[in-house]
Amino acid sequence: MKMTEKDQYIIDQYKQDESMMVVIYAQWCVNNDVDAVALYQQAYPEQPVNKELILAMNETVDKKESEEISTSLVQHVLQLFGNDDLAFVIQEVMDEKSKKKD
Repeated sequence: MKMTEKDQYIIDQYKQDESMMVVIYAQWCVNNDVDAVALYQQAYPEQPVNKELILAMNETVDKKESEEISTSLVQHVLQLFGNDDLAFVIQEVMDEKSKKKD
């Protein structure tokens, strides 16, 4: 089956969107003082270190320079790409942080 230009465009767009999802996750972690790699490993202990995540960490900015990224937004974006386990672990982290505040 020969790939058309449209097929290639769709694949490229998906990869670009997936990369953006990883950057959003990485920046959320920076903004919330969470180790992005450790959290990813917690959600997916059987997977090797995610190279895309390491690259995304280089694209993050200091949390003082970043726009706010809500927890619900990062969870939604992760779930769009099937990263339900990571979205769940994020919720656990945020629940733990809110318990410490009380």
